[in-house]
Amino acid sequence: MQRITLICVGKLKEKFYAEAAAEYAKRLAPFCRLELLELPEERLPENPSPAQIDAALAKEAAAVRKKLPPSSSVVALCIEGRLRSSEELAQLLETWANRGEKGLVFLIGSSHGLHASLKAEAWVQLSMSPMTFPHHLARVMLLEQIYRACQIQAGTKYHK
Repeated sequence: MQRITLICVGKLKEKFYAEAAAEYAKRLAPFCRLELLELPEERLPENPSPAQIDAALAKEAAAVRKKLPPSSSVVALCIEGRLRSSEELAQLLETWANRGEKGLVFLIGSSHGLHASLKAEAWVQLSMSPMTFPHHLARVMLLEQIYRACQIQAGTKYHK
């Protein structure tokens, strides 16, 4: 069974996001071993400078690297990433599974995103949309899309 890890910078505070994420995690149980790791977001002043933001992102990146499972492929969610359809995401998951990697890790950054070094080191950079979404909602959306990709691979009617 595939091992998929989501590393998210920032904690879900709103109950409705947590409940939605838990529902998709439950639905994914037959398809993969899902691990969800939440890391704290670095505190910044009210109007941070670009240098302060970069320093915070560098600290967050160091914390992320400590949690990366060995021999895993990393998918960084970022605005610079490639837009993919649900079918393309299903194909990406299949490609990864055929590579024989031990784990697949999706990274969701803080409200300021991910450090450039993490994006550069990723196997794939993925964009969910040209629109901007809260990173908490992105977690729910990503879990749903992973579930949808599993359903596409299984040939069910979930994806119409």
